[in-house]
Amino acid sequence: MQTLRSLGWASWQQPQYIAIEGPMRAGKSSLAALLAHHWGAQRIVEREDNPFLPYFYRGEAGAAFAAQMWFLEERRRKLCVREMALEPTPLVADFLLAKDKIYASLNLNDEEMAAYNRRYAQVTQGIRQPDLVIYLQASPRRLRERIRSKGIRDERRIDGGYLEQVVRAYEHFFFHYTASNLLVVNTEDMDFVRNSGDLHLLLRRLREPVRGTQYFLPIGTQAASA
Repeated sequence: MQTLRSLGWASWQQPQYIAIEGPMRAGKSSLAALLAHHWGAQRIVEREDNPFLPYFYRGEAGAAFAAQMWFLEERRRKLCVREMALEPTPLVADFLLAKDKIYASLNLNDEEMAAYNRRYAQVTQGIRQPDLVIYLQASPRRLRERIRSKGIRDERRIDGGYLEQVVRAYEHFFFHYTASNLLVVNTEDMDFVRNSGDLHLLLRRLREPVRGTQYFLPIGTQAASA
């Protein structure tokens, strides 16, 4: 099995901390697992067993705030546990803590958002930023197909209009994102799990440094500066 190092990624170029992001069912966890395997990195996995999500999907009062705060605390805990580790090792996370605000802005009312912002400011102090963020783009249509294929009952309750809002919010967030180097990957017609060619193309792109915001274009030139 080839690793990023064996593919020629020089150590001075290699990010020590990569975060994968994108809307629900964009493929974050699958790609994070593949990169961690190829890179020989430790993986930071986002929990999906939020006990408040079923109530949120059913539209119950107060569930959005409870679910959002649970995610914020759990994501912070995951990152803080890793920060306390004694041995520095490469990391691949299937979430970016800063994206927490995307869903908060969509789901919370003004009073809830004020309380959320106060807690967010407290828990994010001193949290390390990734060296590289890989943002997985996908259209609402493609995401709906993947949600249906996944077959999780509560997710199938998600309204199409809400999914479009999520996609737009992600686009807006990453259009303005500057905290880390950013590689934007359109996954509309890519499948890193079932198509080894797609994965190999991405691994080859990662042999080169990403500076600022760049785009992964597997046909023709592979990246373009924003």
